[in-house]
Amino acid sequence: MPLQSTLSGGSSGSTKALDTQSDGKSFEQLRQECLQRGVLFEDPDFPATDSSLFFSQSVPVQIEWKRPTELCHNPKFIEGGADRTDICQGQLGDCWLLAAIASLTLKKDTLTRVVPHDQDFENKYAGIFHFQFWQHNKWLDVVVDDRLPSVRNQLIMLHSASNNEFWSALLEKAYAKLHGSYESLKGGSTMEAMEDFTGGVGEIYDTKKAPDNLFTVMKKALDRGSMMGCSIDITSSAESEAKTTTGLVKGHAYSITGLEEVNSGGRKVQLIRIRNPWGQVEWNGPWSDNSREWNYIDRAEKNRVLQNSSDDGEFWMEFEDFKRNYDKVEICNMTPDDLNDSTKRHWEVNMFEGNWIRGSTAGGCRNYIDTFWTNPQFKLKLEDADDDDDVCSVVIALMQKNRRKLRKEGLDLETIGFAVYEAPENEDHTGKDFFRYHASKARSRTYINMREVSERFTLPPGNYLLVPTTFQPHHEADFLVRIFSEKKAGALEMGSEVDADLPDPPPPSAPEEETDEEKGLRRLFDQLAGPDKAISVRELQQMLNGVLSRRKEIKFDGLTLSTCHSIINLMDVDNTGKMEFQEFKVFWEKMKKWIMLFLSFDTDRSGKMSSYELRSALKAAGMQLNNKLLQLIGLRFADENYDIDFDDYLTCIVRLENMFRVFQAMDKYKRGRVNVNIMQFLMLAMNV
Repeated sequence: MPLQSTLSGGSSGSTKALDTQSDGKSFEQLRQECLQRGVLFEDPDFPATDSSLFFSQSVPVQIEWKRPTELCHNPKFIEGGADRTDICQGQLGDCWLLAAIASLTLKKDTLTRVVPHDQDFENKYAGIFHFQFWQHNKWLDVVVDDRLPSVRNQLIMLHSASNNEFWSALLEKAYAKLHGSYESLKGGSTMEAMEDFTGGVGEIYDTKKAPDNLFTVMKKALDRGSMMGCSIDITSSAESEAKTTTGLVKGHAYSITGLEEVNSGGRKVQLIRIRNPWGQVEWNGPWSDNSREWNYIDRAEKNRVLQNSSDDGEFWMEFEDFKRNYDKVEICNMTPDDLNDSTKRHWEVNMFEGNWIRGSTAGGCRNYIDTFWTNPQFKLKLEDADDDDDVCSVVIALMQKNRRKLRKEGLDLETIGFAVYEAPENEDHTGKDFFRYHASKARSRTYINMREVSERFTLPPGNYLLVPTTFQPHHEADFLVRIFSEKKAGALEMGSEVDADLPDPPPPSAPEEETDEEKGLRRLFDQLAGPDKAISVRELQQMLNGVLSRRKEIKFDGLTLSTCHSIINLMDVDNTGKMEFQEFKVFWEKMKKWIMLFLSFDTDRSGKMSSYELRSALKAAGMQLNNKLLQLIGLRFADENYDIDFDDYLTCIVRLENMFRVFQAMDKYKRGRVNVNIMQFLMLAMNV
């Protein structure tokens, strides 16, 4: 079952980061051990070897791993404060990471969490450092030793402009360790790293196709402590960081630090404050520093707007000029646990973790209607509209997990997306027919092979069904769904119930009332049974295979002995290890129902049932399973084509009924739980 958690209004304080070292020891424990032994830390989890650098190629030059104390005389962890000049790109294609680190230096509280300042090369130096990253709904504490890849005593990866400052190089090493190697960091988006530094949810807006309420969206984002950036696209590498006549720089990451609305000459003007991380080079158009537009607004309003403005690299623009000149806005919405109490507003957040497993919950997109409905489903209850509107604002983000780490196994990003429907009433898991006849109310703009797909929607209050999927069916991945809403929203996983409605079968008919079918079965039964008038498991196998072989619509190689053992265990009420004819008659009534269900779900008459249809077949048999159990059963019984033959289907359904009946008998108070000792557990497990 997917893990769910909820975060809501107000600061809950920083969530404690989990220790990630394989031996379970914390940074403090490891540092103290090294100090006591008088040695410098060498990380066994991320050794100073070629495998930590590359997984798909050999190292092109002779690389030496050296500690900062071997590279300079007076190394510093942070020299004069951490800022963007500390970040120079090395030989790795991870400029996306560098841009995110540059933005991180502008938000000091967040920087202090990612780069703890309780470490340096003087006090308690032991060759060990630690950093904290958010990953899949958890904060992780990652330790590294300070051996860094170098050539001729020069760092070859990310480094500071100052030769004796090392926080940024060590941060990159810790991030590489988190993902398996330095090579795993090749290619990515700034937003990906921003999310890993904050736990936030990213949104990207094209200013030329922006929604009408973009100013309001950005104003609310700032009020919630979100990190925001903007940039101007380039058409060639030659344009990178080229300055325009208006003082703006192309292909350069800016930070957005304020939005205001002022009265000027009888009209309302929307203004945006932007910061160039260079600390210089500013916009020289309307509303720039000392421009005449400031003379036409009230002095008190002018003082209010300009009171927090920085002299270096920060400037105001009219919002319409901003949209004309800039191409992209990136918003990293922060979760409540990453905000302080002074933040004006907080998002309400629901989070779920789940999986797409082939044969059971990897249903693919809406194009594949026969399997689409088997994807994990989540119900979202939007009750309260936004403060200033009659609709509910939500940001839905779907993230696939661990894909960078899986690159070395040849697995890259899956193509993912999601759809949102109006939820039907009182259904635990919505079936194929609903999606066949109902259109989505909202969806991701596209299916794309990015780590995360996120979209902002405004929806009327109501109940909605969220279906996250891969583009094609049968593609496996783990995922995280995050739902940010302005007001508290209810959210739960659908298809999570586990229950069984198994009425006691009617008593078998008396011998004189038997039907012709029963009389024929009795004759066959008597031929196989010995003097004790009961059949063994091998005799049951012989009898059922003889009867079922006449059913041409069921194509299989016969029932296995294992299946027949399960049948005996289900029906042998007197614990003889054999089945009497009265017991067999009760079983045969069940068998006829199960055969009918199998044939009704074998839609292509192949003699096999799709493993995706197993949920419906079991439900029709009175058994409701959740996604976790369905995934397990799919992996256990389905073949390479995601089909289940009759023998495996029968084994599955007989074992499930057996287990449900035993549990219900033990659950005397109908609480949904029982206590068993080791003896009872083993007896049950061996008897299924």
